[in-house]
Amino acid sequence: MKTNRKTLTRGQKLQKLRLLTAALRGFIRIQAEEIREGRFFANIRAGRSGETNDISWSQLLETRAKQVPDKKFLLYRDEAFTYRQMDDNANRIAHFLAGLGFGNGKGLGIFMRNSPRFLDIFFGAQKIGMYLVPINPELKGDGLAYLINHSDIKGLVIDAELQDSIEAVSDQLENIDQMIVNDIEPESDNFSIPDKMIRLSRAYTKPKHNPGIGHHREDICLIMYTSGTTGRPKGVVYRYNKTNVRLLSFVANVLLKEDDVYYTYLALCHGNALFVTTTLSLARKATMALSRKFSASRFWDRVNRYNATVFNTIGSIIPILMKQPEKETDRRNNVRFVISSACPADMWEAFEARFGVSLYEIYGAVDGGGKSIMNLGTAPVGSLGKPVNPKDIRIVNENGQDVLPNVAGELLFRVKGSSGNVEYYKNTEASQKKSGTGWLKTGDLVRQDENGFIYFVGRNTESMRKGGENVSAYEVEHVIMDHPAVEDVAVYAVASELAEDEIMAAIKLVDRQALTAEELRQFLKDKLARYAIPRYVRFVAEFPKTNSHRIIKPLLEKEGVTQDTWDAQMAS
Repeated sequence: MKTNRKTLTRGQKLQKLRLLTAALRGFIRIQAEEIREGRFFANIRAGRSGETNDISWSQLLETRAKQVPDKKFLLYRDEAFTYRQMDDNANRIAHFLAGLGFGNGKGLGIFMRNSPRFLDIFFGAQKIGMYLVPINPELKGDGLAYLINHSDIKGLVIDAELQDSIEAVSDQLENIDQMIVNDIEPESDNFSIPDKMIRLSRAYTKPKHNPGIGHHREDICLIMYTSGTTGRPKGVVYRYNKTNVRLLSFVANVLLKEDDVYYTYLALCHGNALFVTTTLSLARKATMALSRKFSASRFWDRVNRYNATVFNTIGSIIPILMKQPEKETDRRNNVRFVISSACPADMWEAFEARFGVSLYEIYGAVDGGGKSIMNLGTAPVGSLGKPVNPKDIRIVNENGQDVLPNVAGELLFRVKGSSGNVEYYKNTEASQKKSGTGWLKTGDLVRQDENGFIYFVGRNTESMRKGGENVSAYEVEHVIMDHPAVEDVAVYAVASELAEDEIMAAIKLVDRQALTAEELRQFLKDKLARYAIPRYVRFVAEFPKTNSHRIIKPLLEKEGVTQDTWDAQMAS
């Protein structure tokens, strides 16, 4: 497909030129570093044999600690840590874990909220060849027990405030030998710690030199579990020789500057904060700023407190920020750009204008095989951008046939050799289904216009059948979100007396706003086809969410039509 240059503005063309220049400089910088670190020729040999020769996050930290030891890497509340201090603390954690009997090939779970201690454990465990399993701190019950057991971890580090969640499933845990409690955070002050648990504070008395144990190239480095919005979560495997750190380092050299302060409020147990913010900051010798959790009302105060120049956001957060009361200070920030995932197209320009920022849209996933599509100010608003090579993607219907332009279909990425393959832990069947055919199935519906630009449509698992028509939950949700009183919404199918689905909407309102179900249906009357307007409406105080702020719809679907649900048929 030919590139239609007429579809790009002059500003977008200049941006493409700037990015190409940055990419060239970044490539030269990375190769020079690979030569200095003695990895250059090993990379060439691996490439010729079709293998991968990646590095771990702890190796990258060690390199930066040598290059810029006194530069600040991490800002958190009133704490600040240099690159050298971060590496020293990682070494202390490594000695501590080794002293407990951990080492090569053994797994460690991190059941913690955001803090510097999370990252100390993340880096430190890699120094002795372990694999890490970050666990959503909001998980409870059977879902929590399943993930701990399925991942085969032998140890678990938990925040003191999360002890009750672990205690509730303690009789279900099959493999845990050691339980370590983070007793360092202020949040731990009100919790007693049982004698059978090991205090994390002991780790910081250990030596700060590298224990010199290292890792085996083929061993697992990290298992990131998918959000599990549908079915059981699957563990995505990252091995030491295939971490994607080198790929992310290239992205960092294109986008970031060394004096950037990269802020995140997203959970470190999710790929957005861990892969994008943490890795890119580390790779570019930048500074990372971290919040324990998201706060809409304090968001911009925190951005300014850290003097952040870059931050990440996701589609469900943007409407929440936009619905906060407007302030004269909304544009008083030093943010150069915002990296977004699934920004609602109708809020894109409004968000930029209100807060005085530029928004970049990046499409990718934890189980995306490192594949991505980016709109870095180089494509129309609302677009994901274009693939680097148009032949590396397909958009297909349910029968696997390529669709026409502007027709929605599932996005597939070409898999070349080991590049793009996805490995699910202990699930060969799912791995084969995901990427074993030569094409990686994303599970996302997109459309491509005549000029080759790609637009996100929704998840192919969130389609409902009503009135003989397919209804996209994603599209209905975005129309409902246009109502100023709605802060968040989930649309899903519930059981029907007929063969088709009934559509239900669960809604969380903006603080101190009011809305009735009748008023909502009246609002939707001229915006949605009649069959797409939800029959059932339920107002909720909070939603169950994954660590990536996605609403866990199966829980809502299981609850079904509750006593507090409004029914349009009963009201008519």
